[in-house]
Amino acid sequence: MRELNLDQLRTLVTIVDLGSFSAAATALHLAQPTVSLHISELEGRFGAPLVIRGGRRIQPTVVGGVLIERARRLLREADDTVDAVRRHVEGRVGRVRLGTSTGVVVYLLPQVLKEMEQAFPDIDVEVNILGSSETMARLAQGTLDIGLVATPLPGMRDIVVSHWRSDPMAAYLPAHWESPQEITPDWLAGKPLIFNDSTTQMYRITMEWFAQAGCNPRARIELNYTEAMKSLVAAGYGAAVLPLEDAAKAEWMQGMRIVPLAPKLMRHIGVAHRAHASLEGATRNLLETIALFRQT
Repeated sequence: MRELNLDQLRTLVTIVDLGSFSAAATALHLAQPTVSLHISELEGRFGAPLVIRGGRRIQPTVVGGVLIERARRLLREADDTVDAVRRHVEGRVGRVRLGTSTGVVVYLLPQVLKEMEQAFPDIDVEVNILGSSETMARLAQGTLDIGLVATPLPGMRDIVVSHWRSDPMAAYLPAHWESPQEITPDWLAGKPLIFNDSTTQMYRITMEWFAQAGCNPRARIELNYTEAMKSLVAAGYGAAVLPLEDAAKAEWMQGMRIVPLAPKLMRHIGVAHRAHASLEGATRNLLETIALFRQT
């Protein structure tokens, strides 16, 4: 026996619910001969009448009642399936895998996630704390959907990177240190230092800043967790060069001072993802939400 036709089942249910072939034809936007054909084909398949004709209102036969009961379930499931797929296509539901650094997670990402929760409560954003290079590698492998990465980075095939924001870098010093009003590479190079891991983009731009002044300092410790670096600064272990994500809201941790750099140094963040044509709706909606917080 061929598979059941959902359109024919919907016609049968509508006839019984509305009581006539003509009312069903109007409700379903079908010609009345098409409605009659749907019922006759169903009856031919089962070899039994499904409705009682001739009365003031169409009634189902016993066989028709059994079929209608199951047809309602099938139609509900079909409608639910279409709605679920449409919600994914439109990006109203789904899961997006995002990679970024600890500093972005702590200071910049919460406002994006709050906006997403309000606009798209059924989208789950899975956050992975990664360095920029690993984020780019995982984007290329397809195990991430979006990356918020420090730029510039070497270009990668099929990965699009666009500017998101720029933040000034500053010297984070133990509070008891005496220092000039602006921190130069020469002054800082002679102090105990806390650096980001040497594999990170943050390390590279910091070392370039020192190198332009002819300095090549060594770190007492390298690590990738921004808040841990600040804690070590506050404990007097050394100084760090870190981004100042929001100067107006900078947290002045007890035991630590934040001093501008001279020459100035900026940390740039880009949004990385595959080409838009290959992105799912949920990923596109997260990208649009991230764009709301782009610095112009």
